[in-house]
Amino acid sequence: MRTIISAVIALFFPVFAHAQQLQLEVAPRVPSITVTAEALVSVEPDQAEIDIGVVAEAKTAAQAAKDNAAKLTAVITEVKKLIKAGDQTKTVGYSVTPNYRTPNPREGGKPEIVGYTATNVVQVKMAGIQDVGRLIDNATAAGANRVQRLVFTLKDQDAPQREALRTATIKAKAKAEDVAKALGVKLVRVMSVTENERSFRPLARMELQGQAMTAERAPTPIESGSVEIRSSVTLVAEVMGQ
Repeated sequence: MRTIISAVIALFFPVFAHAQQLQLEVAPRVPSITVTAEALVSVEPDQAEIDIGVVAEAKTAAQAAKDNAAKLTAVITEVKKLIKAGDQTKTVGYSVTPNYRTPNPREGGKPEIVGYTATNVVQVKMAGIQDVGRLIDNATAAGANRVQRLVFTLKDQDAPQREALRTATIKAKAKAEDVAKALGVKLVRVMSVTENERSFRPLARMELQGQAMTAERAPTPIESGSVEIRSSVTLVAEVMGQ
């Protein structure tokens, strides 16, 4: 008897499972609308990163490296007079490369090494932005001849990022309500909110007024501008007819 019952259950179970799956497939989907919104928050920067370098040329690699080291030592001495607690300095690039003279194609011959260039770049991370222009002026007066990067950033990105996310979410909800109203339906509930994109754009800006990097030039004007934080969300809301 048990064998017969087991056989009957085994016979009908696939049919029951198939019927249940069919029921799930034909179940009506919840009416919903999907919207996307974004928000941009602008914040005044409170720290800066500057890459200051020295480029020196000489007939030999050793002499180019020696001249570079002497000039960079003078630059770092001036930089350290301005840096404060929380500021940081580190080397971000160093190279000694040959300089070639290319012969006239009509004359033939191979490129000839005529000297060497030594480049040393130091990054200064400042916990404030009030002395950025002065730092550049003092460094260039001491011998720095390359300021290749100046970026204004934030010590704490979390707070403005959360603000951008909240604003984007509020915009998305208002947008969903407007769409529901335009369609003549009622917004029942928010089903999901997904953060699509979050971007942080530090501001890089420096104005040298086209002047040479010498001690005699006017003070370097620096405009810090604003750092931009952007957030985007997608909101799905259930709706029903009124």
